Amino acid sequence: MKRVSVDIGGTFTDCFVAWGDRHVQAKALTTHQNLALGFNSALEHAGQELGIDVGHLLAEVDSVRYATTLGTNALIERKGPRVGLLVTAGFKSTVPCSRGRGYGVGLSQERQQDIPSAQRPEPLVPIPLIREVRERIDYDGRVFLHLDEDDVRAKIRELVDAGAQAIVVAFTNSVVNNEHELRVREIFNEEYPGHLLGAIPCLLSHLVAGRKGEYARTTSAIMDAFLHAVMYHGLGTLELNLRNTGYTRPMLVNHNSGGMAQLNSTDALQTVHSGPVSGIAASDNLALYSELGNVVATDMGGTSFDIGIVTQGGVKHYDFNPVIDRWQVSIPMVELVTLGAGGGSIASYDRMFETVQIGPESAGSDPGPASYDKGGMQPTVTDADLLLGYLDPDNYADGFITLNPKRARMAIEEDLCDDLDMEVVDVCKLIKRTVDANMANGISTELRTRGYEPREFTMLAYGGNGPLHACGIADVLGVDRVLAPPFSAVFSACGAGSMNQMHIHEMSTWTVLFDANQSRFFGDFDSFNSAVEELEGRGREDLIRQGFDESDVQHRLELDMRYGNQRVQTAVVTDLRRLESRKDVLKLIEQFHTRYGERFGQGSQSPEAGVRINTIRVCSFVEQTAVQFDGVKLNGHAPTVIDPVEQRMVHFVGIDSPVQTPVYDESALEPGTHIPGPAIVTTRATTYLVEPGWSYSAARHGAVWFVRDNA
Repeated sequence: MKRVSVDIGGTFTDCFVAWGDRHVQAKALTTHQNLALGFNSALEHAGQELGIDVGHLLAEVDSVRYATTLGTNALIERKGPRVGLLVTAGFKSTVPCSRGRGYGVGLSQERQQDIPSAQRPEPLVPIPLIREVRERIDYDGRVFLHLDEDDVRAKIRELVDAGAQAIVVAFTNSVVNNEHELRVREIFNEEYPGHLLGAIPCLLSHLVAGRKGEYARTTSAIMDAFLHAVMYHGLGTLELNLRNTGYTRPMLVNHNSGGMAQLNSTDALQTVHSGPVSGIAASDNLALYSELGNVVATDMGGTSFDIGIVTQGGVKHYDFNPVIDRWQVSIPMVELVTLGAGGGSIASYDRMFETVQIGPESAGSDPGPASYDKGGMQPTVTDADLLLGYLDPDNYADGFITLNPKRARMAIEEDLCDDLDMEVVDVCKLIKRTVDANMANGISTELRTRGYEPREFTMLAYGGNGPLHACGIADVLGVDRVLAPPFSAVFSACGAGSMNQMHIHEMSTWTVLFDANQSRFFGDFDSFNSAVEELEGRGREDLIRQGFDESDVQHRLELDMRYGNQRVQTAVVTDLRRLESRKDVLKLIEQFHTRYGERFGQGSQSPEAGVRINTIRVCSFVEQTAVQFDGVKLNGHAPTVIDPVEQRMVHFVGIDSPVQTPVYDESALEPGTHIPGPAIVTTRATTYLVEPGWSYSAARHGAVWFVRDNA
């Protein structure tokens, strides 16, 4: 296997190269003005380690895969085109009004409760750019009012004259009958051919999201249109850069669904959070091949802290109505919780509670933390870690960044010391204690709300700052063992290289498997099977278009099911491809019964209310060769003890005086190495902090276990 995979984050661009039996990691600062520059820099570092020039490297690899936060950053900065919206007459206020508590979507629980100060987010489509069109299709797909084509032409002209740079068409019930939306696109192309408007896109909501739910479907299409230009130009620049350096194959882009596809088969909305989702895919792969059981994946990078869950057997947790920024959308996405707790998260004074607050704002990569000495003036978590003695200022990020302790001290003194009435070191300890507690609380909340106990999971700590804060998080969480996986500093990039090429298609349905009122089981197998066949056909076409043989395409059937009219839906993955008899119906009901009990507790099932399918979803994929890191468990052999390369005075939370702490280099990654805490292991890619009461044990492939002394 020869493969390049890249995770472009808010602070660093991570690169992972699989070159036969060799695996190389590299980092560079993200260059937001031109992502290709950061990628080229990281790839050059990897090539130097392999002893290969970039042109030769790209000519030999089988694929280049990207995961990026470009879409996330565009939403945060509100950098996008003016989007015009066409809706069914009478539904003009659907998007502006959102839902009853729509103002609170995407906010913390505390801010949602602050109703007097509630403010809706700045709209992606302002009200003056919304137009109503005379047409109507009922819930069953029957045309109630035919499309008024003259009205459509007039409304399109109005939006273009008003400066719309992208057009979204979102008609009521278009997911059960899409003929009106398709006709509007034809009219748009008739009125404004490509040579007149250039690259102005016309997006149809039923193609972006296939489920019922007008508001979430419309916001999905709006967000896709808003991100279309920045993703097109950003990723297009990356593809042109590859062409200029000798790479001739299609560029692959990771999706937040846990799969990937070629750039020309990727919607902009699918790229949001694709970087952290790649880390969850890598965690899934590692847990499967190393038999780790249940895993909670935690990625602490420069900008954020991301949490994902992988249960034993590789069943991913999906969020089928995720919140992106401040809007609910309707796409299947691997469930992810993001906290503003990265190394670049800004520490500020919380006047209400008279303590320090971490994030959610981040210093990013430019100017970055104050210690980067690039003009950043606000204190960050990285600045605190430096002053506590955890980081080597001359050997940070493989030596490409020299940290300035004086700048870090100045930022903390000016912004925090006077307000808190504390010395610099005590403020730094408070920053570390706070950020560790925030991350631990986030993990605990995510697990316990799903009925899991943290001790039932192996915690993975990765990202550039994961191994640095692993012990502190585990102390608060009450976990005795933490695994820093192989290539932990670029683990999400590693995961980007192990995803399957995949597309997900879904369809809303009203399929009653068991009617409790009439005590009758479902029997219209042909309609159900034809729907599944149609979705499989769409996925098959997607993958054949990208060059795969039909025989390579596999399908997985997933169903959103509920008891009666409950609002709560449960996703069921079934090995049934078709329903052919009542026996199949009973088997499907039993699978739902079991899955519901696992999620909400045995005895909570309510079959007497009836059983219904709301969504049919087909995942079509082609399996790809994955990077495998098996055998990372501790082998129980006699540990190897090595000598430190230096001693350093280090400050730890809970200990008043500084502690003389041994510091080790890259040799500590040799399998079998055992180091009692306190200790620091500084490698080219990251720093491992072994806090008092913990020990460090190196496993295969560069994996490291942190184990509590009394475990």
